[in-house]
Amino acid sequence: MLKKWLLIAFTITVASSVCFAHVRNIPLSVGLIHDEFLPDMPLHFRLAGTFGRYVRLEYNRTTKTLRIIPKYPGFGTLEIFNTYNNLPVYRFTVDVRRTNLQDVARQIKYLLREIDGVKIEIVNHKVVVDGEILLPSDMERIHDVVRQFPGLAASLARLSPEAQVKIAQFIERAINDPQIHVKAVNGKYLLTGVAQSQKEKDRAVILAKTYVPDVVVDQAVADKKVQKRVSQVVIDLITVAKPPPAQPGKTIQVVLHYVELEKDYTKGFRFQWTPDLGDGGSINFTTGSGTPSGATSVIAGTITNLIPKLNWAKEHGHARVLESTSMIVEDGKTGDINDFTNVPYQSLAMSGGGALPSTSFAKVGIQTKVTPNIIGPESNSVDLKLQFSVSDLIGQTQAGPMFSQNTVNTEVVVQSGQSAAIGGLITSSTGTAFNREPAGASSNPILSLYASKDFNSKQSQFVVFVTPVIKSSASSGSRRIIHRFQLRE
Repeated sequence: MLKKWLLIAFTITVASSVCFAHVRNIPLSVGLIHDEFLPDMPLHFRLAGTFGRYVRLEYNRTTKTLRIIPKYPGFGTLEIFNTYNNLPVYRFTVDVRRTNLQDVARQIKYLLREIDGVKIEIVNHKVVVDGEILLPSDMERIHDVVRQFPGLAASLARLSPEAQVKIAQFIERAINDPQIHVKAVNGKYLLTGVAQSQKEKDRAVILAKTYVPDVVVDQAVADKKVQKRVSQVVIDLITVAKPPPAQPGKTIQVVLHYVELEKDYTKGFRFQWTPDLGDGGSINFTTGSGTPSGATSVIAGTITNLIPKLNWAKEHGHARVLESTSMIVEDGKTGDINDFTNVPYQSLAMSGGGALPSTSFAKVGIQTKVTPNIIGPESNSVDLKLQFSVSDLIGQTQAGPMFSQNTVNTEVVVQSGQSAAIGGLITSSTGTAFNREPAGASSNPILSLYASKDFNSKQSQFVVFVTPVIKSSASSGSRRIIHRFQLRE
């Protein structure tokens, strides 16, 4: 027996003089397990040292992790050798001390003094932080404090269901819609109710996501002992109400006045004295009892235009053409009014036997297209898009009729009940003629005294006035018309 202890002592003495590849001191506390990773651990090894009195060892070949379980306070050595070549690999000194968990619990309680709902106890040689808290930020602080005491403290704190209810109330208050409600169920927030529009629904979802706290990962989930279902924290169950039927648009009465003013002035003077001699000769043969028979020669002459002529004329022409058009148009719609007249005129049509006269028709009148838009629901202004044209017959020539046409295409803003001059066209023509011989004048006068002067001035102006009137309904004003024309309903 004495030889055996000497052999052990000799073996330890010899081993202590050997150079180890890895040497380290491991501080331990009673009741706290320590895991040491050994990457160079041989497949077959043997242990030596004085560790057996203070710690218990467990080795995992798969992860090459040596678990050291302290049993009693003390100081010992742990040496690991490769069995094949007896070479040293690891040498550790284990320093096992008693753990003062009361001091650890006191420090943790001081650091977590501002957090309500937690209790700190010593259970199974550890300081355990347990309870239900209201805020995720408190959970984060508990985690940071427990990390300061590795192996001596653990946290079992969790979020209180009442915290979720409070957060749901905060979200519902922020949305501020009596028809939208928020409910907390199993860590999720359900949005239910009816929104008046898609924009209102999107706003409620954004506010809910803003108020949702950070996710606190449970330790069992982190260790993959429990698999949580992946789902959204905010579940949108809000329905959008159907929009109400569109209200009929307002009606607008558009009154158009087409005004054309013409002024025609003509002044003419002519003095004409152009006597003309017409010569003629004849031979007459006469027989009879009372008169001698034979041939008689007669020479005769005729003088025409012997009396001087004086013509003077002065003419004034005023013409005013006034036409009014009125229509009722719904806001934003286009209204058309066309008032045309087919004017007949003679023309030549070619046929096999030559040109034959035929009757054709020309369309003259007023064409109007108006699109009114009320600017804003409370505005009294009307945006008018106007297209109108006026055509008229002004004369007839051998080639055909002569027409005049005025066209306006514009867009203006006019107050309801007020008028605006939209388009104007002014034309002016003046002509003077001196000593112009009239048609059918003599080509061989005896004496020609002729003087004339003709002056012609013509002016015309075309203006369109528009007046929009916003009506409460299309039937507004019908009572007045029925009374004026004495109609019966």
